[in-house]
Amino acid sequence: MHADAAVPSPDGHQEAGLPERPADRPLRVLTLNPGSSSLKLAVLDGETLRFGYAFAHWSGRLSWPEFQDLVLRYDPIDAVAVRFVHGGDRPGPVLLDDAELADLETLSPRAPVHQPRSVELARMVREMVPNVAVVGCFDTSFHRGLPEHVARYALPRPWVGQPELRRAGFHGLSCAYAQRRAAALLRTPVELLGLVVAHIGSGVSVTAIDGGRSVDTSMGFTPADGAVMATRSGSLDPGLVLHLVRTSGLDTDELGTALTERAGLAGLAGGSGDMREVLAARAVGNPEATTAVQVYLHRLRREIAATATSLGSLDALVLTGGVAEGSAWIRSELVTGLGLLDIQLDHQRNQEAAHDALLSQPGAPVAVLLIQAREDVELARGAAAMVPRPRSWNQRS
Repeated sequence: MHADAAVPSPDGHQEAGLPERPADRPLRVLTLNPGSSSLKLAVLDGETLRFGYAFAHWSGRLSWPEFQDLVLRYDPIDAVAVRFVHGGDRPGPVLLDDAELADLETLSPRAPVHQPRSVELARMVREMVPNVAVVGCFDTSFHRGLPEHVARYALPRPWVGQPELRRAGFHGLSCAYAQRRAAALLRTPVELLGLVVAHIGSGVSVTAIDGGRSVDTSMGFTPADGAVMATRSGSLDPGLVLHLVRTSGLDTDELGTALTERAGLAGLAGGSGDMREVLAARAVGNPEATTAVQVYLHRLRREIAATATSLGSLDALVLTGGVAEGSAWIRSELVTGLGLLDIQLDHQRNQEAAHDALLSQPGAPVAVLLIQAREDVELARGAAAMVPRPRSWNQRS
């Protein structure tokens, strides 16, 4: 949020008025989801959205008057939940204090684009609303139980047992919501489903979920692994990275920045890496944009096929995230190349779908679902697990 940017008026984003509620009302949570250059804010009563807004260009700071205005509009805020990409070995949400934030800050090298912003955001919020619980929720927690043979890297013997040198997995909050919503749409308990969840946004990951557990995922030690993304390269041959270390003239920090902020679609097609820009350039015949989309889809299909092999059976492919939600063409092109897995679209359903919809024919061997990314819901659930009792309606912090 830029210092001179006001929080948008909630008019049109909430139910009219705030009626009196009993003492057992749902917990009201302000959720903060910081990205590399964006910030999503939401206010939820339980899982019901009262207000939501996304700042596409966020400076990394919160302006106190505007933040105070938002908090007062929705008083009482019972808790604030902040999304963290990396939580280390934390199995679930935690109440954030100085010690927790200091420890989370040490994980910044493993998620350099996002982690520092989440830490700084949580510190600012704790200072601004010191009487409100601030809860950290972690993408890595969903993947903490990855099977040993999935989590390990084949490193030299002195390193192979080091607990931090493992696949961590990311986009866990998105996966957690997607699997619950998929179970509802398919009318099947989560415990009975084999899912591949493809989170396709600025960041891209693919996760295999078997019976409610993450059993494989494309992102690894850092979120730079796996599929091609907006500005991240995805998986690279270690030999290529070593070659770049020797020949690029960049030090390791500069090379890391290049591979996470200037690679991916941005590197292949030029520009910002925004898929909308790439598709627009492709539509007017730009050959670099055309190649970029082909590389992107090829690598994404490979990740989907690879993670599917970790399931006993594949019941559904779930597409979520901004790119998946925003482009019927991308969904169609992606799934067209997955026929070997018996995955097919109903093209009319695909064209007409908004979100939370079945894109395949009813009764197809593998269902294809489009589900809106709702990390805010998982953040609110995480806060509720740590702050179970809301304040009385008239109490003020």
